[in-house]
Amino acid sequence: MSDNLLNFAISEEERQVIELTRQICEEHVVPQRAELDEKEEYPFKILEKFREAGLPAALFDAEYGGLGMGMFINVLLAETVAEYCLGVQTAFGATKLGALPIEFGGTEEQKKKYLTAFASGEKIGAFALTEPNAGSDVPNLSTWAEKKGDRYILNGTKQWISNAGVADVYTVFALTDKSKGPRGMSCFIVEKNTRGLSFGKLENKMGIRCSHTRQVILEDVEVPEENLVGLKPNKGFIHALLTLNASRPAVAASAVGVATGAYKEAVKYTRQREQFGKNIINFQAVQHMLADMLTRIEASRLLTYRAARYAANRHPETAKFSAIAKYFASETAVYCANHGLQLHGGYGFTKDYPIEKMYRDAKILTIYEGTSQIQMNEIGAYIIKEAGLLK
Repeated sequence: MSDNLLNFAISEEERQVIELTRQICEEHVVPQRAELDEKEEYPFKILEKFREAGLPAALFDAEYGGLGMGMFINVLLAETVAEYCLGVQTAFGATKLGALPIEFGGTEEQKKKYLTAFASGEKIGAFALTEPNAGSDVPNLSTWAEKKGDRYILNGTKQWISNAGVADVYTVFALTDKSKGPRGMSCFIVEKNTRGLSFGKLENKMGIRCSHTRQVILEDVEVPEENLVGLKPNKGFIHALLTLNASRPAVAASAVGVATGAYKEAVKYTRQREQFGKNIINFQAVQHMLADMLTRIEASRLLTYRAARYAANRHPETAKFSAIAKYFASETAVYCANHGLQLHGGYGFTKDYPIEKMYRDAKILTIYEGTSQIQMNEIGAYIIKEAGLLK
């Protein structure tokens, strides 16, 4: 292992991007997040501020109109935005998630056409893999694509798709050879105005309510052969695995952001709240709760940054550390939101304080892009593999 992979120092340019992101979040996200959550309103105006600041470009390579800052900035941005609102981060990050299959497997023509549009902020993307009966059980995919001449006909339903209905471009996974199971899966680029593509109702979610989640319904959707990612069928399972391994550090970073936001709100409140003649932050029991939160946050951040560096460098242990980081950080976010709310007492149970929203938002981090139990399964598989190598 190269020592350089555990060097988490960032460049001056990266620091400036993060500072700019924080400024935008403080000026535009904080004043709007409660209302967006209450109304389930997609954060178009905030994403436009991000676009004006060039934040989408920070996520993509220079040859496609991006800033060419590398993969690590994706993690830093996810952590920063999620500290203020996980719903906004989910809406913002879903485009990059939808772009990843194209980045990993697309042709140069596909990359130029779609990644350039994502980098400019012109297009919004979405990643469509999960189905009603294929959540954690990805191999149970039933959406299928039949080749007819120079086109594919797609039929099926995707479930829990972030940005569904608002996204302009969808990376959709479907079986092209049912006899091969998951190895017969392909990935297609489907544009929003394609005939036969429709969307289910807006899901009335507990948290991340400004991030829209719907079904993606495909009924005889005709996709030109040129929209098959990589122009090679039956490569979708590889594209999906590479995507999830690369995106999980960003989800872990989002969890670090939520946990940090909850911790800061808890510190702020306990410094102000007086009981028994003094601010409650002076009580040892409160200090112990805050100390536990901070320790878990710092541990999560280090695990997340390690996974991110591994993913950026295609390290052979990327999948292992992505699972570890996603599992630990997401559970930490739930833990810190819970303890942060507890420290607010009865006030934390009202919508007058942001900790209530953070508490509702945090739970999804242990569910989407692989549940905590799936992460532990993957970690367990590596334990078994490594145990076989022990003498």
